[in-house]
Amino acid sequence: MTEDSILLPHKLTLNERKSLTLNGVTEVVSFDDESVVLKTAMGILTVHGQGLQLKNLSLDGGQVAVDGSVAALIYEEPRPERSWLGRLFR
Repeated sequence: MTEDSILLPHKLTLNERKSLTLNGVTEVVSFDDESVVLKTAMGILTVHGQGLQLKNLSLDGGQVAVDGSVAALIYEEPRPERSWLGRLFR
């Protein structure tokens, strides 16, 4: 993990599966109306659903709000970084 991600506390609030607010977001990796992929202080978070929209985005403070019908929240553990040689032979 980077120093930035350790400094940002991670908090997730889901209201009636329609409104999601997050703190501790360091990067929006990708988004469309069915999925939002975020890099957080606790790893990569993928939000699956329908009609998803980014409503509030403040990466300086690490805050993101997502509206829509949320079906799943999936975390991926951060992978240790490997050298270019290690990535070549994986």
